[in-house]
Amino acid sequence: MNITVIGSGYVGLVTGACLAEMGNQVVCVDNDEAKIHDLCNGRLPIHEPGLESLVHDNSAMERLRFTTDLEHGCAHGEVIFIAVGTPPQPDGSADLRHVLAVADAIGAHMKQYRVLAVKSTVPVGTSQKVAERVASQLAARGVDIPVSVVSNPEFLKQGAAVEDFMKPDRILIGAEDARALRLMRTIYAPFNRNHERVIVMDIASAELTKYVANVMLATKISCINEMANLAERFGADIESVRLGIGADPRIGYSFVYPGCGYGGSCFPKDVRALRHSAAAAGYHTRILEAVEAVNREQKHKPVEKVVRHFGDRLDGKRFALWGLAFKPDTDDMRDAPSRTVMEALWSMGAVIHAFDPAATEQARRIYGARKDLVLYADDPYEALTDADGLLVVTEWRVLRAAEPQRIKASMRGNVVIDGRNIYDPQAIRAAGLVYYGIGRP
Repeated sequence: MNITVIGSGYVGLVTGACLAEMGNQVVCVDNDEAKIHDLCNGRLPIHEPGLESLVHDNSAMERLRFTTDLEHGCAHGEVIFIAVGTPPQPDGSADLRHVLAVADAIGAHMKQYRVLAVKSTVPVGTSQKVAERVASQLAARGVDIPVSVVSNPEFLKQGAAVEDFMKPDRILIGAEDARALRLMRTIYAPFNRNHERVIVMDIASAELTKYVANVMLATKISCINEMANLAERFGADIESVRLGIGADPRIGYSFVYPGCGYGGSCFPKDVRALRHSAAAAGYHTRILEAVEAVNREQKHKPVEKVVRHFGDRLDGKRFALWGLAFKPDTDDMRDAPSRTVMEALWSMGAVIHAFDPAATEQARRIYGARKDLVLYADDPYEALTDADGLLVVTEWRVLRAAEPQRIKASMRGNVVIDGRNIYDPQAIRAAGLVYYGIGRP
């Protein structure tokens, strides 16, 4: 099929590359000229395992092309995926300007029947607004062209997005139009060979499902973090508790890893957006309010442990920070705990020496060249040079097998603050280090 994907960020680029891999002719449209120039020359704007080779291979086969020409995109794709950003506004609501601007542009340019598949995470009712905006543009042109709008939310984990798209656990389609549904089923047929993964529902339910999925996962994280804080007060080990509850299949082991909070482009934004939508509907979401509050406070836990050990005057102190991205296998630092930790330590006079396998350039873009505040290392042990303490805030695999004796030998100080509980406290202490974890004695 001929498919257009509007928006070449995280969701759009993964979607376009994976659909091209299945033999479709895909055009990705974005209004960022620099991004499109880079993509046309094989440079990706994001770090995502497996994506670079997909983009390169399918571009070479001319199944995947990039352009800023939205009119060409409208002419090309029988199905047009809308995958533009919906960033949070100051009040927490989702900013729909980009989604609705795309709807206006499609209405202004389309010349024959099209299916618009809204893949952006949007509040309930947005697909209806897209349909209305397209209809308004068509009416202004004095033309009568049929169009269908469906909801097709993504469920991609950063760091595993290609795998998630290629082997989905579900393919959600909110559609109320038989013709559109047939086309969507055709697109997803190659991903549906093993067993039926397509779940069809009304559009409003599909839009809400995306938010509820992310909110449920965020709730699990905040719940285990709250229990970790309680474990510290009781002298219990939350890691033992985690194993005990995870054995119950009703709870499971996923998303019950205590740490210094969640971040990224989805959970924080979606929790706030659903709270805002609920308030607009006259409903107070008490659980979501607590989830957000717990996560906000949890990001400060490593800092609290620094203050407990060193006090709140850190002039002349230097700390190694292992991890900048909000999670492993991505370079995304949006709402990352590392930012909360660094900014709090800077406010007390500390200097940071940071290591991250992927997110260093993102940190430089955010904070600039401030050698008085932050230095960047190419190796985790290099970051430990002259450090009074080590803070681990992202559980990268390369950090999991760190040698306690080498940590001790590389540092000036002897404090390890394990914000992700990836180390054995006994092994760290046996090396002569002081260990602080999350919810651990």
